[in-house]
Amino acid sequence: MVEELNATVGRLTAAAEALERAVARQNEVAVEAQASVARIVAESESAQVMELTRRLGEAEAKIASLTASAGRKTLNPGTATMLAKQGVDVATPTLEAGALDGALAHLSVEQRIAVKAELMRAGLLG
Repeated sequence: MVEELNATVGRLTAAAEALERAVARQNEVAVEAQASVARIVAESESAQVMELTRRLGEAEAKIASLTASAGRKTLNPGTATMLAKQGVDVATPTLEAGALDGALAHLSVEQRIAVKAELMRAGLLG
């Protein structure tokens, strides 16, 4: 009976050692899997950051080009008509000071200031 008990204890000891080795191997596999997942996530995030950075650069460039070309180039129809009647061509990118002053000579000072302010907003007067 003691021999059977010793044999059983020996088998249990061997089984416990085998179980410990299996658990240790399982832990190693889990650590490797976590490292692999972390590496994949980092690569994915890096690719996403690079793509978003590229798209942000494109958007900023587009905004800059639109902002540069967006200046207001239209006039109030009444102002445009009044200037056209005085012979001032409002289709030109900028107006000549002499022609503008001549066209506005019949207006009061306040009205001249208002017209010039509107021309400045439209980008036609520097």
